[in-house]
Amino acid sequence: MNIKFAVHPNDFQQYGTDRLREEFHAPSGFESGKISLTYTHYDRFVFGYIQPTTESLSLPSYPELQSDFFHQRRESGILNVGGTAEVTVDGTAYSLENGNILYIGRGAESVSFQSADEASPALLYLNSAPAHAAHPTTLGLKAEANRVELGTPETANERVLFQFIHENGIKSCQLVMGYTEMISGSVWNTFPPHTHDRRMEVYMYFDLPEDHLVMHFMGPGNNTRNLVMRNHEAAISPPWSIHAGAGTIAYKFAWGMAGENQAFTDMDGIPLTDIY
Repeated sequence: MNIKFAVHPNDFQQYGTDRLREEFHAPSGFESGKISLTYTHYDRFVFGYIQPTTESLSLPSYPELQSDFFHQRRESGILNVGGTAEVTVDGTAYSLENGNILYIGRGAESVSFQSADEASPALLYLNSAPAHAAHPTTLGLKAEANRVELGTPETANERVLFQFIHENGIKSCQLVMGYTEMISGSVWNTFPPHTHDRRMEVYMYFDLPEDHLVMHFMGPGNNTRNLVMRNHEAAISPPWSIHAGAGTIAYKFAWGMAGENQAFTDMDGIPLTDIY
């Protein structure tokens, strides 16, 4: 398990490109038959990549968690951005198709993954946060997610949010998770920008062609930097940082949050006149 430590915003101001990527960027970890996870000290959030074959692949515990099994004190959301998967939680199998999310509650002792077709493998993106209570494992279908349309063509930020795990959706302790689809012709996500001091966030960009990229902007509104993001790469957004991006083509991105509350609208907007 990779470890990412928390960073003070004053220290952030001294970082060059390489250090910025070291602290806040995660490359794609999709590799056949492998699980690749990152543990960040921001709200003890875990995120990462699972690519099962037709052979069963089990989610282990890790020394960093000091737990008997992964979900002993945690909850997770798993988004499939590839071929159909079968996820088995304590003996119950769930068919997880592309674009759907499976919530796994605290206390699930055994979790395993398989691809329905090795020629079209499942690509499973995991978000996990500490949990103080148990909620039932629940399959979230895209057709049943809360759909929120935002932005306009004039500002090149027309997009659709699909909210799965949130205060009025799939129940969790603190994890909030879903994804956003950009409408063709729009490239700006989460714009105008904001911060939310009471929560951290991780973005994972997907369905981005290999010859395209997203410029992910982060930092305090008055001292911004950028990360170059490609398909299946993730960016950690601290509570003090904006998290907005502009791509060279329409794309999608998964977002996962943890922290003090689950209120999706709990954010502090920053006027564009104050961004530099």
